[in-house]
Amino acid sequence: MLLLGVLTYLYGLDSRFVPKNGDEYPYMHIVRMTADSGEWLPLQSDMDGIQNTKPPLIFWQGIASTHWGSDWTLASLRWPNVLYTALTAFFLFLAVRCFSGKTQTGALAAFIWLSFFATYRYGRPFLADPPEVFWISLPFLALLYWGRSAFESKFFFPLVAGICLGFALFAKSFAYIVPASFALALYYWRWRQWSIPQLLRRDFYKLILIALLALGIFSLWFALDPHPEVVWKEFVLGENAGKFAARQSSYLSDLLSGGDSIWLLLLATVGNAGFFSFVLISCLIQSWRGRRFLSLEQTLLLLLIGAFLIVFSLPSQRSGRYLLPVMPAFAALIALYWKKLPLWGFRIALLLQLLVLSLLTWMGLNLQLSLLMNDAGTWTYSYGHWIPMAIGIIMVLLGLLKKDFTKTIALAACFLVYCGLTSSLAPLEGNLGRYSTQTITQLQGKDVWIPCDYRAKDEEYRLLLPGAKLHGYLAKDAADISGLTKAYPLVAVHAPLGVAPELCDSCQIVGRRMEMRARHTNDEIQEMLAGPIGKHLFVTEYLISTPVANPDVSNLKDVCR
Repeated sequence: MLLLGVLTYLYGLDSRFVPKNGDEYPYMHIVRMTADSGEWLPLQSDMDGIQNTKPPLIFWQGIASTHWGSDWTLASLRWPNVLYTALTAFFLFLAVRCFSGKTQTGALAAFIWLSFFATYRYGRPFLADPPEVFWISLPFLALLYWGRSAFESKFFFPLVAGICLGFALFAKSFAYIVPASFALALYYWRWRQWSIPQLLRRDFYKLILIALLALGIFSLWFALDPHPEVVWKEFVLGENAGKFAARQSSYLSDLLSGGDSIWLLLLATVGNAGFFSFVLISCLIQSWRGRRFLSLEQTLLLLLIGAFLIVFSLPSQRSGRYLLPVMPAFAALIALYWKKLPLWGFRIALLLQLLVLSLLTWMGLNLQLSLLMNDAGTWTYSYGHWIPMAIGIIMVLLGLLKKDFTKTIALAACFLVYCGLTSSLAPLEGNLGRYSTQTITQLQGKDVWIPCDYRAKDEEYRLLLPGAKLHGYLAKDAADISGLTKAYPLVAVHAPLGVAPELCDSCQIVGRRMEMRARHTNDEIQEMLAGPIGKHLFVTEYLISTPVANPDVSNLKDVCR
C-alpha cells in the first residue's frame, strides 16, 4: 500500500491533465512575474484584481523550487506540495499509532487520507492547500501524540502551535485563525473535563498567545511589502471580507438554499472523501451510536471537525475545500473504526471504482481503435497502461466477491483508479500533444495568439511554447479559422480530428498537436456516449502563420488576463 501510494502521487506529476483547481494558472503567473522582478515582494501580476490573492508563502515556495523561474516545469512547482502531503500523512501515522497503540491503525489512517479524492486533487498541484493542511494539522496531531505533556505545557507547546498556525495563515489566509483557535479552545475545554473556570484560569492565556503569535507572523506580510495598503484592499477586504456578502437574495436564503447552502457544504465535505464517502458516512453513524463510549482522542477528532464546520458555515461563500484541514481527522476516525465498519460502504466504493475503471477502459479502447487520426500521430497505449487497468478491474471484482478482502482492496483500488486517470491521458503528454522542437525554435520571441477559457491559461501554453510571446483570445472562437487568420499574424486554431483546415493561399501551418476540449454541448456528450469519443473530446490545434500585420497589442484586451 505504501509503494502504491508513493507511485500514485509521483506518477504524472508533470502532467497538464492532473485533477486540480484552475487557481494553479494564476498562482503560476504570479510566481513567474515576481521571479522576473528579482524581488520577493511585492507580488507581481498582469491580471487585474489578482495580485495579492494569497499570502506570499506559496509564491515564495514556487520561486525557490523553480530557482527563480529558471527551471520552469510543473514538476518543479508541484514537488514541494507533494512533500507537504507526505509529511502530513507521516505525522498523522505517528499520532494515530501513538494513541491507538497499533502501528497498523496509524498506517491505515495515513493511507485512508491519501486515498481521499480531495487529497489527491488538491495535494499535488501548485495550490495553497497542502501547506495550509500541514501547518494547521500539526498542532492538533501534536496534542494527540504528546497528550498530557502538550496540554499541560505552559510555554513550549503554545509557542510551537503559534508558529505552526502562523505559517498556515502565511500560506492561505488569516481567517483560518478563527476555526483553529476555536478548535484549540474546545480541545483544552475537553481536557479540563468541560470546566469553563479551569479553562479560563489555566489555558486561556495559551489561546491568546497562540493567536497573537500566529497573527504576528501573518502581519509580517504588511511589514515587508512596500505597498501594505494594496494588500489590505485586495486581500483583506476583497479576498476575505467579501465572502460574507450575500451572493443571491439574502444571507439567510443563501444559508438554507442554493449552491452555497449549508446542506451542500455538508455534502461537499463528505464528498471530499471521494470513493470512501459512504465509508465515511458509515463511520459517522458508528460514532453517533457509540457516542457515550467515545475515547478522549475520538472526541477530540470530532471537536476539530465540528469547529471548522461551524465556522465555515458562517461566510456566505461555502465550499468543501475550506474543510480540507479536517480530512485527516476523518481518516483517523475511519482507521479507528476500521474493523467495526460494515461492508456496505466499502462495496459501494468498489462499485464506483469498477464503474470508473470500466469507463476508462472502454474510452481507451475506443480511442486506440478509432479511425480518427491526428497529423502528429495516432492514439496508442503501451502495455504499461493496459496491464495495470486489467489488474485493477480483477482486484475490484475480487473485493466484491471475497468479503475478507473487501476493505483492503477498496482502499488499494482508490490509488489504482487515480493512476488509471493519469495513464488514460498519457498519449497527450508525448509527441501527440506537444509541438515539435522545430516549431518551438521557430516561434522564439514571436507574438502568438492562443485560445483562453480561464484566466492565466497562457501559463499552460508557456510550457508548450517556451520563449514565445503569448496573447489570449476567447476559446469559444478557436474553431473560427477564417476569422482568426484574418485578425492575427500567428494564431493557434482548432479543427476536428482528421479534418484539414481551409487556409488562405499565403497562410502556412507552422505546427500542430492534439488537444483535449472542454465544455461540450449536450448533443456532443450524447454522441460521445454512443461511441465516437474522439470526434468531440479532442481537436487538432494548428499554429497558422498569416500575412496579417501585427496588431497594436496595447489596444487589445488579452482574454487570459
